[in-house]
Amino acid sequence: MPQPPAEEPAPADTPEPADAPDPARDPDHPQHPAAAAARAPDLTVLDRVVTGCRACPRLVEWREETARVKRRAYLDWDYWARPIPGFGPQDAPLVLVGLAPAAHGANRTGRIFTGDPSGDLLYAALHHLGLANRALSVRHGDGLALDGVRITDPVRCAPPDNKPSTAERDTCRPWIAREFELLRPTVRSVVALGGFAWQTLLPVLDAAGWTVPRPRPRFGHGAHVTLPARDGGPPLELYGCYHVSPRNTNTGRLSTVMLRELLRTAARAAGLDPAEE
Repeated sequence: MPQPPAEEPAPADTPEPADAPDPARDPDHPQHPAAAAARAPDLTVLDRVVTGCRACPRLVEWREETARVKRRAYLDWDYWARPIPGFGPQDAPLVLVGLAPAAHGANRTGRIFTGDPSGDLLYAALHHLGLANRALSVRHGDGLALDGVRITDPVRCAPPDNKPSTAERDTCRPWIAREFELLRPTVRSVVALGGFAWQTLLPVLDAAGWTVPRPRPRFGHGAHVTLPARDGGPPLELYGCYHVSPRNTNTGRLSTVMLRELLRTAARAAGLDPAEE
């Protein structure tokens, strides 16, 4: 599949930094995510509004301090330094859920799973399966597009040491909860990238209308549970996958083959037609 030119404008579902609310001028600036998320009528608005959130002081300070200090390799970058919206089509039948943006990855580039080793592995796997139009994404607006797949995080700001607190996770939850409410008509399969995503997703999916069994299913790579829809609609297939972090990939806990196989299974369950090996 030919790659689009590097200068191609950013996909419409990823807001540019200039589109984000200015807390000094916007009376509806989302200091309270629950109220702000509930007001979003669609994913375009949700993706725009979330980029202005300042509800967690520790995360705001960290993401902005990281953008000021920078890494030596990125001294010429103007960091995004805002919360990260979801990425992918609004009618995606397959949703991948991670943990939080990387401090010098998405916090720098403005797109989820972009500019770090985790994203390099994930987008290469999606491209291999025919679900992304390019194998590598290095910056916001580089022409990357996903086919039938949306990617999101339960925590939208880069946390120190990649460890958001329980309070920060819960404060941020309304964003992903509203996201799944809006995706409800089309999503058929979800992949939780890591135990944090799995545990955060269970109450979110229950609130969105699917029945989560008791006791709650345990996370593991290849874990799979079918969640019936309480309104009688199609069930949701939930899969567990080890996170695509260097810690897992460098130790061999998660291989490229393992990732591709799990994503292929989840894509088929979502009604997509992923490429074969």
